[in-house]
Amino acid sequence: MTVVGSAYLEGNFAPVTDEVTALDLPVTGRIPETLRGRYLRNGPNPVGPVDPATYHWFTGDGMVHGVRLLDGKAEWYRNRWVRAGGVPAALGVPDPGGAIHADMDFAANTNVIGHAGKTLAIVEAGGRPIEMSYELDTVTRGDFDGTLPNGYTAHPKRDPDTGELHAVCYWWGLGNQVQYIVVDASGKVTKVVPIETTGAPMLHDMGLSSGHVIVLDLPCVFNLDLAMSGAFPYKWDPSYPARIGVLPRSGANSDVKWFEIDPCYVFHPMNTFDDGDRVVFDAVRHPRMFADQLLGPDEGTPTLDRWTLDLSNGKVVEERLDDRGQEFPRHDERLVGKPYRFGYTVATLPGLLGAGNVKHDLRDGSSEVHDYGAQRHAAEPVFIPATADSAEDDGYVMTLVYDSTTDRSDLVILHAQDFTGEPVATVHLPQRVPFGFHGNWVPDAG
Repeated sequence: MTVVGSAYLEGNFAPVTDEVTALDLPVTGRIPETLRGRYLRNGPNPVGPVDPATYHWFTGDGMVHGVRLLDGKAEWYRNRWVRAGGVPAALGVPDPGGAIHADMDFAANTNVIGHAGKTLAIVEAGGRPIEMSYELDTVTRGDFDGTLPNGYTAHPKRDPDTGELHAVCYWWGLGNQVQYIVVDASGKVTKVVPIETTGAPMLHDMGLSSGHVIVLDLPCVFNLDLAMSGAFPYKWDPSYPARIGVLPRSGANSDVKWFEIDPCYVFHPMNTFDDGDRVVFDAVRHPRMFADQLLGPDEGTPTLDRWTLDLSNGKVVEERLDDRGQEFPRHDERLVGKPYRFGYTVATLPGLLGAGNVKHDLRDGSSEVHDYGAQRHAAEPVFIPATADSAEDDGYVMTLVYDSTTDRSDLVILHAQDFTGEPVATVHLPQRVPFGFHGNWVPDAG
């Protein structure tokens, strides 16, 4: 594949060309025997030639990478293209079937989750989930058993008490509207709430507290001229107002309270929680998005910020929690929507190239950095509790680390309470995992 001319096709952004199955992976250290399941990660990996002058990082064909851990061993590594869009034809394999929403059959390349016994590769902007097998073979396009009205999202939030998935979904065909959608623990849509927006924003993620939903109406919006040219169709619009909406979970569009904020863009919240009449929203703030850099996110330093939204007086307070460049915030997801203390991010260089991982103590404002060494680049950190009822900080932080000197990747497991110390275990993968987006630990049932 020709890679000259685009940073998002070079180095470890470049696609891998083979689907690999490797068994009994070598491990340095000792994998905790309580870790029984799969670490899964999704990201763009073009299956065929693309134009380096116009290729946007967000549009590459999806590829899911997985490592299965069992009884202290790394049983297997697999990587598989998600069979959607043009992938089946390019690979010469049958189309997986399933309902396509509004002819929007494109790369499910952003996230991969487990829900209701299924493995789902997911994407936003009109695409539907793609169901995959335990071993990561594509099964079919999914629509939650016929209950999903349009496309879905790359970032649902799972309520830790009910097992429901909460999401805010968008696509350009909705016009000035997005949809708040709830999927129950059995995998069926139980609620769809239309929410009016100023225009057609790119809404990558959302916030969920115990009582409220955060809706982001920010100035990166659908651009018809770009869409007609075949380019990535979302662009910064400086005339578009920046707003955060707070919707009661049981409310309707008329119940949304909107808060005007300084222009910015947010891909990823860390967490959201209620504090009396206030809703606290922690997220990574970008100064703007796709204003000048149109092939990927590189528009100034992304920082960890907090917005406190006061429902009683309509005022919002923004504060900077950490001014270092960082992205891909995560936390203990047993505390989704609840007060929490610890969060984890990737320390970033320009172009979202990961350096180390950062652990934030949001109670005392301190932080620790795990530096993986020269020429070793970390990805999104995922927290896994040591046991179901262990303390918030008692567990493991799992991430992919790319070594540019060997052109290989490792799955690294840290103990959260010894964050800067030696890894608990390092699983050595048979090939590199290109820089991509999101992953999750999906424990085995039972």
